[in-house]
Amino acid sequence: MPATPAWPPKSAPRLFVSVPLALEAPIELDGPQAHYLARVMRVKEGDIVILCDDLSGEWAARVIAAGKRTIALQLIEQLRGREEVPDFWLCAALLKKDRFDLVLEKATELGVRRIQPVLTRRCVADKLNADRARMVITEAAEQCARTALPELAQPVRLETLLKGWPHDRALFFADEEGGNAPSTAFRDGDERAALLVGPEGGFDSQERELVRAHPSAQAIGLGPRILRAETAAIAATAVWMTNVGDWHK
Repeated sequence: MPATPAWPPKSAPRLFVSVPLALEAPIELDGPQAHYLARVMRVKEGDIVILCDDLSGEWAARVIAAGKRTIALQLIEQLRGREEVPDFWLCAALLKKDRFDLVLEKATELGVRRIQPVLTRRCVADKLNADRARMVITEAAEQCARTALPELAQPVRLETLLKGWPHDRALFFADEEGGNAPSTAFRDGDERAALLVGPEGGFDSQERELVRAHPSAQAIGLGPRILRAETAAIAATAVWMTNVGDWHK
C-alpha cells in the first residue's frame, strides 16, 4: 500500500500574516509574501501554505489562484492554537546590527516571550530599526514553527528599566565578574523571570552597582571564559529554558 501523505505537507511554506484567520476565510497575499510564494517556493493552485496570525494559531490554507503579484488562498483547517510560551523576558543591551539580529533570531527560536532592548553607557548602537527587528523575529518564528511572536519592546535606558521593574519578576543579571551558577540560580518558582545582558564592553562599574543593588536582581556567572554579549544572551536563555522553561517538560 502507498504511504499516507504527511498532513500538512512538510514542504509547505509557512508565513505570518497581518489579518485575523478563520475557517474558510479567503486570504490574498501581495508584496514580498506573494513574491516569496510565487517566485521562490513556486506554489501553484491546490498547494498548501501554513499561515499564522499571532492570534488564533496555525492554519492550513489551499492556494486557489497563483499570480505573479498576488496569491489567493482559502483556509481549510486549523492545525494548532496559539502556543503559550514561557514568561521569560530577554533584556539585552543594543549591539551592532548583525549581532543584535542574531540575538533577536535565537531568542525567538528559544521561546522568549518578550525582548526588551536596553541602552547602556557602553552601547555602540543607540537606535533600533523596529521594522527590521520585527522582520528578523517573524522570519525566525516562521522557521522554527512558533505560533506566537515574541513581543518587541521599545529600547529603554538601563536606569529607566530598573526604576519601573515589576516587583514580582525575578531579574537575573549576567555579570562578567561572576555570580551564582545558572544551573542552580534558575529554579522552579521563578517562572516569571528575565535575563539582563550587557553590551560589547560590558556594564560600567556604576551600572553594575545599580543592578546589584536592585531588590529583584541576582547576579549569575556564565563560566570561566569571556563570552560575547550575543553568546551570553543565547547561552543563558537556553539554560533557563532547560531548567525552568518548556524544555524540561
